[in-house]
Order: sequence, then structure tokens, then C-alpha cells
Amino acid sequence: MRKRERENPCGICGHYHKYEEGEVCGICGHRTPVSSDKTSLEVSAFPSVILPDFLYLGSYDNASRSELLKTQGITRVLNTVPACQNLYKNSFTYHCLQDDKILQFDDAIQFLEQCERDKARVLAHCMSGKNRSPAIVIAFLMKSRGWRLPQSYQWVKERRPSVDISQAIYQQLQEYEQKLFGSSNNSNPALLAFQPAGAPFNFGFSKADDSVPVPVTIPAFGNLGTPSIFARPPLEVPPHEFTFGAGQTQKSISENLANPGGSDIPMDNT
Repeated sequence: MRKRERENPCGICGHYHKYEEGEVCGICGHRTPVSSDKTSLEVSAFPSVILPDFLYLGSYDNASRSELLKTQGITRVLNTVPACQNLYKNSFTYHCLQDDKILQFDDAIQFLEQCERDKARVLAHCMSGKNRSPAIVIAFLMKSRGWRLPQSYQWVKERRPSVDISQAIYQQLQEYEQKLFGSSNNSNPALLAFQPAGAPFNFGFSKADDSVPVPVTIPAFGNLGTPSIFARPPLEVPPHEFTFGAGQTQKSISENLANPGGSDIPMDNT
């Protein structure tokens, strides 16, 4: 095998094959796609960078690609799922959480803080990289950076959009925030834009499957809250301020008003 291939493993599967030429990997069967989906597949194979040159967030699939982790300079791994095996103990320093229900924030954060002091790059992962490991990273940001829960959640969500924290895990984060700061800032407006799993996450835009809003019934013309101009009482203006008829004078109008039964034409009584 050529030296160049040994120095550049496949960015997707981490194995050595002529991926640039479209050769199928003899180990896992991967072949570099030629379609427009190539970019999205390559990006998903790499862990998300939360803090440059230090903290990475990913899935068990990311943690299982040792050569890919080495290309990122990652030397330590925080495994947040007890059921996930630590595959490469001879190549990486592992720290595994033991409780599969309650997240041990302080234990995990102590390991991450040691990694930061040692200037070592570390990958925090769970099975899918969406729930447990993001919660650990959020808790680390709250304690080490002094950020509140909404700000920490937003920071992680922007760098790994697939994050989908369950309600149970999110409640643990709120309790940890209260432990750190004395109160849970769950009324922060940032929570409206970044909500945990179970609540709509749509950034203010309606989704395709949202229910159609019920139309507002417009009242009839005569039942509007503001009265119609036609329903208002007429203006009381004295008649002497108007001139009715182009040929009449003010004097003839006064005579007609004084003698309403009179007529200029004499009546024949015979």
C-alpha cells in the first residue's frame, strides 16, 4: 500500500482504501459517493467542535472510528453510556459514566476539566450524540464558563443542530443549574427558541404538519364593535343655514314655513 494512503485514511469510515478513486473499502464496504450527498455524509462522520482544539461532541459511531479521531487530534474519550464499549483502550484514555439514568455531571465535568488543564482534545459521546452527551457538555459550559442553561444550550445546539434532549434529561439540567446558581432560569426568552424534545423546535416558523389555524369569524357589518357611520344620529343643523333650490331666496323659504298650507294658485270652490 502506498505511503500516501497510510497517511490519509478515509474521512468517512477511517479505513485505508483508495476513497478518492471511488474504491470500495474492503473492511466495511464504504464507497465515496459521487452525488451531491457527499458533503453531508462527510460532515456527519466527524464529531462536532464545541470548543476549538479541546471539546468535541459526537456519537458512538464517531467514537468507533479511531483513525478519524486521530486525524482530529483527539486523545481522550468521555463515554456517557455504560452500555457502549470502549473500543480502543490502547490508543485513547477513556472515562465512562456508570449510571444509565441519572447523569453524573460532577464526575464528567471533573474529567473534562482535567483534559482542559492538560490541553488534551476530548470527545464526549453517547449512542447518537443527541441527548446524554450534549447534556454533559451543556453542564460543563455552565460550570466552567459560568453560562446559564439557555446560553449553554444555544451554544451547543448551534454547533450540533441534531441535539434533541429529552424532557427527563433537560429537567436534570435545570436542577443542576439551580445547584450552581441558586435558581433555575427557565423563564429566559432563549428557551423559546431552543426547546427540549417534546416541544416544537421551529424557530418561530410553522412546520408542514402544523394544524391549520382556525379562521377568525368577522362579525356582520351591522354588528361591528365600532358603530357604522350610517347608524349615527343625523347632525342637527338649523334649516336657515342651508339654501334648498337654486331659484329660491331666503324670503320665500320663510313665507312657505309661515304658511305651510298656502298656495299661489287659487282653488275653485264651485
